[in-house]
Amino acid sequence: MEIRATDLSEAEVHALLELHHREMVESSPPGTCHVLNFSGLKIPEIEVFAAWDDDALLAIGALKRHEEFGEIKSMRAHPDARGTGAGRSILTHLIDRARYHGFKSVKLETGSGAVLDAALRLYCGFGFEPCAPFAGYVPGEFNKLFALKL
Repeated sequence: MEIRATDLSEAEVHALLELHHREMVESSPPGTCHVLNFSGLKIPEIEVFAAWDDDALLAIGALKRHEEFGEIKSMRAHPDARGTGAGRSILTHLIDRARYHGFKSVKLETGSGAVLDAALRLYCGFGFEPCAPFAGYVPGEFNKLFALKL
């Protein structure tokens, strides 16, 4: 597996991001979805990475740089790569990038429900814990906020 930065131009990355966006919108109650679209991912504060096995895309993930912490965005394993460790590898890479940038913590906002159960298990398995509101997110019955001290 090779993890490398992407400018979102690869057709496989584009297709996986479209799938991620569609699933997040469809599985979120109105007003609770904070998934980024392509233009939202193309801002200077965001680095997007893709995990590949030769020509097969395994997973994607992004790190948004805030002043004092990094934020995980757009984490998604390819449906064909679920259970292969690709999600774990991309999350490890994003955490390492947050350390590289000198952040003391990395945070994320996610939803809840069947579509996100595996992601929640992954984050909790890495030691992410519920945290206070950040970056304008409001926790609720659906939206969950987590942080990992680095």
